Amino acid sequence: MGIFSFLTQELAMDLGTANTVIIHNDKVVVDEPSIIAIDKDTGKLIAIGEKARQMHGKTHEKIKTIWPLRDGVIADFNAAEQMIRGMIKMINHKGSLFTPSLKMVVCIPSGSTEVEVRAIRDSSEHVGGRDVYMIYEPMAAAIGIGIDVEEPVGNMVVDIGGGTTEIAVIALGGIVCNKSIRIAGGGFTADIEGYMRHQHNIKIGERTAEEIKINVGSAVPDIDNPPSDYIVRGPSLMTALPIEIPISYQEIAHCLDKSISKIETAMLGVLEQIPPELYADIVKTGIYLAGGGALLRGLDQRFFERINIPFHVAEDALHAVARGTGIALKNIDKFSFLMR
Repeated sequence: MGIFSFLTQELAMDLGTANTVIIHNDKVVVDEPSIIAIDKDTGKLIAIGEKARQMHGKTHEKIKTIWPLRDGVIADFNAAEQMIRGMIKMINHKGSLFTPSLKMVVCIPSGSTEVEVRAIRDSSEHVGGRDVYMIYEPMAAAIGIGIDVEEPVGNMVVDIGGGTTEIAVIALGGIVCNKSIRIAGGGFTADIEGYMRHQHNIKIGERTAEEIKINVGSAVPDIDNPPSDYIVRGPSLMTALPIEIPISYQEIAHCLDKSISKIETAMLGVLEQIPPELYADIVKTGIYLAGGGALLRGLDQRFFERINIPFHVAEDALHAVARGTGIALKNIDKFSFLMR
């Protein structure tokens, strides 16, 4: 630690489509939805994170809510910058005399193009990032789960986030083969929204669909300790009068079947590319699931039935990527070969 080390702040950031997590000094200091609310006339920031999420779908013409990231990458450059700046301010809210320069590790989808990587790097530099490093999400997830990524052993990680599902096989500190598909938690939410509209003639918003997913979301129609039905309230599409409909986990399992099948197909595609020695390692150790989507009831069971390899859901699946990014930041010299 140098004499001026207090002038530099070290942050690890999991910039996700649905949630942004920032780790500072090994602690999760920010865990907020990746959304902002702005004044349409002035472009001024009104709210950020959870406060902005509560406004989503309830705004009047002068307020606009924006999700700056789509499919794991920046879709609105200006909004992303405002969001990152606002979230960093949440940590430095104690009113220090100066703003420290930032040393940051940000994780990015493994399928990111050069342009998408550049956008994230530029945004990070604009908010005060002096040293900005990038690490691929599946690699960060593997480190966060506790896998020794430098070993000559094959490990397969499936990170089901908000915008993308990252599938990667890791050995000797590198990604041997990987696939990034744009079907993940956000797609599950959209499926539920469409299902309620077509099947029950009820109009619901994104937030209600998210609540259904959390309360009765399931990947299989037969699970132990099933959740009780969730009551959905909303306007009928036929009459515009309010209706109440109980939704069971079996219905949601049926509704999410197509999207989950696409993830299974992508996993099988990656397994086909693996060298036989690594394949043997994966069959022995199993496949690791991380990300918010991994918390879907019965998902590991369904994947096991289809692929016939054991699946392990990470202990803190929601924060596995962020924690791995934090560990990479702390041991930046050791993991420098993983950075971009």
